Amino acid sequence: MKTLLIMRHAKSSWNYPELSDYERPLNKRGKRDAPRMGDHLHQIGLVPDRILTSSAKRARKTAHRVGKSCGYKRKVKKLDSLYATVPGVYFETLQALPDKYHIVMAIGHNPTLEQLVYRLTEHRERMPTAAIAHIELPIQHWKALDLATKGTLVNLWTPKTLFSD
Repeated sequence: MKTLLIMRHAKSSWNYPELSDYERPLNKRGKRDAPRMGDHLHQIGLVPDRILTSSAKRARKTAHRVGKSCGYKRKVKKLDSLYATVPGVYFETLQALPDKYHIVMAIGHNPTLEQLVYRLTEHRERMPTAAIAHIELPIQHWKALDLATKGTLVNLWTPKTLFSD
């Protein structure tokens, strides 16, 4: 069994119109929510073995804040291919992972992440910023992941559902 944590980047700032979409930073709420979501993962013992992230600035910053707060000790893997992409690219990326990784977190963007959750679980879920979908996959090897793989959506956490402020 493999575990996949799908996370949408934390809330980004629109205060800098001169920046491209790719370069948008996190806003104050995003900087607060990302480590809180990582703390939650740490508290429930769900620390990733590998974190993959879109190379867009808001996703990279989310990955680093979540990783630090959940106790992740490795280097975050930044991938240009996870920016402005389709679910199939996530499948290809995950299929190429070594089997030594049992809990993998992938951080990216909507609408792709909502589509990915649906393809893996047949659940249509809204993925607001900083949301994390916890999916258990009935596979022993990442290369076995394909479009026929049906995982179980164990939980979907959002900052709003976890924190009262």
